[in-house]
Amino acid sequence: MELVIRNGGLITGDGKTFHKRATVYVREGRIAGVDSEEPAAGADIAALETIDAAGGIVMPGVINAHTHGCIRGPSMPCGSAPFEAEEVAYFRNRHLLQGTTTLLNVCGLAMPDEVDVAETEPHAMDIRVSTAHTPNNIQAALVVDGKGLSTRHLSATIDKMLDAGAVALGEAGGGQTLGGGAQEYRFIPHAIQREFGVEVTPATARSLKNAVLGRFLDPADGLSNPRLQDELERCGFSGVTDASHVRDIVTRSVMPSVSLSLAGFDEIAREAERVGYPAIFHNAAPSAKRLIAAVEKHPHACLVAGHSNHPSFLPDEAISIAQDLKSKGAVIDVSTLDCIGTRWRNDPTNLDALIDTGCVDTISTDFAGGHWDGVLEAIQRMVGKKQLSAAAAVALATGNVARVFPQMAGDRGLIEKGKRADLIVVDNVNLSRVRHVVIAGRIVVRNGRLL
Repeated sequence: MELVIRNGGLITGDGKTFHKRATVYVREGRIAGVDSEEPAAGADIAALETIDAAGGIVMPGVINAHTHGCIRGPSMPCGSAPFEAEEVAYFRNRHLLQGTTTLLNVCGLAMPDEVDVAETEPHAMDIRVSTAHTPNNIQAALVVDGKGLSTRHLSATIDKMLDAGAVALGEAGGGQTLGGGAQEYRFIPHAIQREFGVEVTPATARSLKNAVLGRFLDPADGLSNPRLQDELERCGFSGVTDASHVRDIVTRSVMPSVSLSLAGFDEIAREAERVGYPAIFHNAAPSAKRLIAAVEKHPHACLVAGHSNHPSFLPDEAISIAQDLKSKGAVIDVSTLDCIGTRWRNDPTNLDALIDTGCVDTISTDFAGGHWDGVLEAIQRMVGKKQLSAAAAVALATGNVARVFPQMAGDRGLIEKGKRADLIVVDNVNLSRVRHVVIAGRIVVRNGRLL
């Protein structure tokens, strides 16, 4: 046997099964067997490597199907210039140390051959890409930024990308093209900095955006100029500029891509139904109605409502929209964002509300400007608050994800004979503390340290 993990508890990833003590056997990168009985004296099986999981729990590696920043191609749905190699390495290693073994980068406009960072070995994680190469999604990116897009990115198609190794469609829409988080922490602050030389926080940018355009990105929902001026004073802009000037800056930053991005929803849904691959959508207050319509129009497509706990929703909205989408056949995904421990821009209110309703299918991190909290931190929160059993919570990041994304993860996500041996060992008191990580049978993190 190549690897034996013994003496730990075991969560299999099916949403139900938990063994207080078990042994997992690994051969040739696959799970060779699982023994949940107390081994008889002298029954140890010889192994090249052994992990003693005493005080820990063995579970499948996290399958994170909504991330950004982990490849060297165009970044984000706006097709921005690639992240620097050092940033990509940092993001990847953070995910790995947080227990992720399979990762889907959903910027959407990068190529499969841009996964590997030049002049380095492939990362231990299995990193894959999605495709959003449809006319309106490409045009939405160009309107906002597009500086990372070359001729080959612009000429790519869904079929060519799937043939080259993409494993999903999307992300349709994004925080850049639909007035979401990236507008708040990047584009609006940069525009204000250029115009006035004044730095604004993401929270201030969000306040100004909502004051000008409302939560649904409809200028008719924005505040009147006198009330907007009051908001400017509240945000510390008194004497810097007037309401009309701020309204113009915010509108020019946010609105040009919105109609294009929403039209891209229809393209991605149609393509997902045609090709039979899952598709990820930006689910937020400005896009929820369009997503619901797409789900209704394409009932045979696997459409994933990404980050359904988006902060643009009020809690009751998040629940009612998620329940409506789920009743129509959509997959309900929630994202940690930065809402568990970091609390940079977001809090866990919407996440808690959706978990409490029982309508969540999968969990991911998204990006949160690079400040995301780990999936296991959210799982520990669910278990600690007694919202879900440990087995049910872990399934949101393992077995459930594997079922939704079979082209990417159909051979993993469960600890059972024949599955790929992607395994993690975590602390049995705090599931977010990762001790060991095994990918395809190889130990890549031992005692919390990268090997």
